[in-house]
Amino acid sequence: MSAPSEAERPAGQFVCTVDEVGLKRALRVEIDGYAVAVVKDSEGNLYAIGDACSHGEISLSEGDVEGRTIECWAHGSSFDLRTGEPLTLPAYEPVPVFDLTVDGPDVYVDVKNILNGVAAPELEA
Repeated sequence: MSAPSEAERPAGQFVCTVDEVGLKRALRVEIDGYAVAVVKDSEGNLYAIGDACSHGEISLSEGDVEGRTIECWAHGSSFDLRTGEPLTLPAYEPVPVFDLTVDGPDVYVDVKNILNGVAAPELEA
């Protein structure tokens, strides 16, 4: 079996396999120098969000995952994995949510396709 051609490959960059992200866990990956948290919720769904808490620039991938939320370990802000919206203080700004595609065992994230419209400053031209 040959590798998929460029035209057949999903948008974005290969970041990991589905099995590399444990249930209710997050995996920090870097895409073009930008930190992204690939998160598997309690039902096994995968999401890609900016890995920095909007309150204190703390890595969200080190936080706890419950349901469809991830909690910043430093100050306790929780974020909805689907929308990036903060659900608890002290954070009040959302984090970016990126397009994520699963192709067989492979996970691709497209950091140029921000699903919730939140600016990712490191990606702006």
